[in-house]
Amino acid sequence: MTSSHLSQTTPEGFRSGFACFVGRPNAGKSTLMNALVGTKVAIASSKPQTTRHAVRGIVNRPDAQLVVIDTPGLHRPRTLLGERLNDLVRDTWTEVDVVGVCLPSNERIGPGDTYLVSEIAKLPRRPKLVALATKSDLVKPGRMAEHLLKIASLEEELGIRWETIVPVSAVTDDQVDVVVDELVKLLPEGPALYPDGEVTDEPTETRIAELIREAALEGVQDELPHSLMVTIEEMGLKPERPADRPLLVIYAAMIVERDSQKGIMIGHRGERLREVGTAARTQIEALVGMPVHLDLRVKVLKDWQRDPRHLNRLGF
Repeated sequence: MTSSHLSQTTPEGFRSGFACFVGRPNAGKSTLMNALVGTKVAIASSKPQTTRHAVRGIVNRPDAQLVVIDTPGLHRPRTLLGERLNDLVRDTWTEVDVVGVCLPSNERIGPGDTYLVSEIAKLPRRPKLVALATKSDLVKPGRMAEHLLKIASLEEELGIRWETIVPVSAVTDDQVDVVVDELVKLLPEGPALYPDGEVTDEPTETRIAELIREAALEGVQDELPHSLMVTIEEMGLKPERPADRPLLVIYAAMIVERDSQKGIMIGHRGERLREVGTAARTQIEALVGMPVHLDLRVKVLKDWQRDPRHLNRLGF
């Protein structure tokens, strides 16, 4: 997206550009992006591979505009969907000014982390690299010191250079402002890329579908999180309602791959489906600022993660 449509005058020395967060699945990327932006623009879950597309969050400051891209976790793909998500991650690396590598403080740095950083190091135009020791609230000072030394040692081991290494906790808001400052320093000077005040370029429909998926992910086990997709089939204001009492009506489908998964999502006498609907509706109402009627169904699309036709239709 270019800045040509923006009318505001850019102050001298204004910086703008793109940073993306990368890391293994469940490294705290989405939670950190939400903390930087100051509002929820990406869903977060304890389930790995929650993020399924590149989500942009916009940090607006008087001196800068930082666009943070949250990407899916790079992983060993078992499906065509997994391969396409990995391709998306690599494509994003080539488009950003800075990459923030999320290395959770409560986990040892392993082969998955070193593989990820070594892949970034192979890029013809390498973005600037920042190491983020995420989830700092979960470890004691001694363990943190050990973790930071290991991160620093990756420079020699992998032939890279960290611009800075920052311990951060998105949950306790510890050093989140430092992360923003350090990322902004590494951006080029230039005009704002989005109108002031925007926090994301995600369409409302996409954000609603993601909130439903987030609610559905809570409490499910095993392979079901990977098999779950949400689509918005119809959405609009109820026509006969007065203007001062609007009601947004949403028809949505939770898509799974097998009949057994459909049974799990519906639950005994529909109890699970009602729980998901209630939790999602609360979040959606906060997003759109009005009451919502959510009609939620479960559909089976057999092996959709492996079928190129289904993936294309679902936008992957």
